[in-house]
Amino acid sequence: MTHASTLAAPAVPRASLRRRPAASLGTALGLFAVARFAGVAVLAVVAWASGRQPLALLGRSWDSGWYLGIAAHGYGRSLRFPPEIVQSDLAFFPLYPALVRAVEAVSPLGWGAAGLVVSWVAAGVAACGIHALAARLYGRAVATVAVLLWGLLPHSVVLSMAYTEPVLTAFAAWALYAVLAGRWLWAGALASLAGLTRPTGFAVAAAVLVAAVWELWRRRGKVSHRLWTGAALAPLGWLAYVLWVGRRTGDLLGGYFEVQRLWGSRFDFGSGSLRFVRHLLLHGDRLVFPMAMVIVAAAVLLYGLLLADRAPLPLVVYSGVLLLVALGGSGFFESKPRFLLPAFPLLLPLARALVRTARARPWHATVVVGALAGLSFAYGAYLVVVADTPL
Repeated sequence: MTHASTLAAPAVPRASLRRRPAASLGTALGLFAVARFAGVAVLAVVAWASGRQPLALLGRSWDSGWYLGIAAHGYGRSLRFPPEIVQSDLAFFPLYPALVRAVEAVSPLGWGAAGLVVSWVAAGVAACGIHALAARLYGRAVATVAVLLWGLLPHSVVLSMAYTEPVLTAFAAWALYAVLAGRWLWAGALASLAGLTRPTGFAVAAAVLVAAVWELWRRRGKVSHRLWTGAALAPLGWLAYVLWVGRRTGDLLGGYFEVQRLWGSRFDFGSGSLRFVRHLLLHGDRLVFPMAMVIVAAAVLLYGLLLADRAPLPLVVYSGVLLLVALGGSGFFESKPRFLLPAFPLLLPLARALVRTARARPWHATVVVGALAGLSFAYGAYLVVVADTPL
């Protein structure tokens, strides 16, 4: 059986992981912070040049306004656009607004600043989780590069905004780490919290459940009660909110999905996306749309490399579910790269390749990182300040 069918692929000796772990993590967090600070600085310059306020753009753009509205006033807001678009705040999961409300209640910060604090702290926690997981599998060098690459993605500006992707990634990274470490109660609890964060949070529960089933089969049912409990906890957060929305709308099982449909978002196995790609190829469109197409295509390629790399089963399942949702969902084509931001395991094959390049040809690796940084900073500023399209 290949590593892709196992829970862990311990390619790194445990002794090597114990050498200066704090220094390695500090380096990774420092590089991540520098990358995001530089990205925000470029965005701020572009915003000021256009007469706009960077903090307002970061804290109150697009979906951020919906989350802050829920934090301040609870659920109950809807916008209607003929002929049949109804945008209800029930489409947004509750954990992030609850965290924002808690920060606002115990600090002198306003709603937008509280949202940014939650996102920035979550991004740091997520970076720590990515580092811990990658170091466990492939060593400290790959872990540091993986964290840096996550901070330099074309849409990584979202990690500095009042959005939920950093929160989901934080729960996902540590839940996957807990699965690989055999800490099933932690894995289930963190997966449940991920399910309260975003609609795609069920990808974490799927990874935990598939890993639990594999472990159950591998051990022929002789497992600890912690595995059963963790597996039972994993989907509870996502199911609880979906059922709550269903009860509130009068359709227990279908209410949430009807809310999404009225937003123009549904799972159609990719037919809507294929039609839009055909439109792009024949007629073209604004930069954000072909860029989104290229990023999604790159994600498919990276998933293939993840499979070829025989990555642990939980990482394959988690990334696969996120990619399936991005490919198979219709509506908001320009948002698909943002939906893939939490799919950090896709970066692991690239991080391993970049580490090998850095050891053999340091200058080549430097050029690659510099090019990624330039793209990330420039495109992030363009997305938030200039593009005027939903993130």
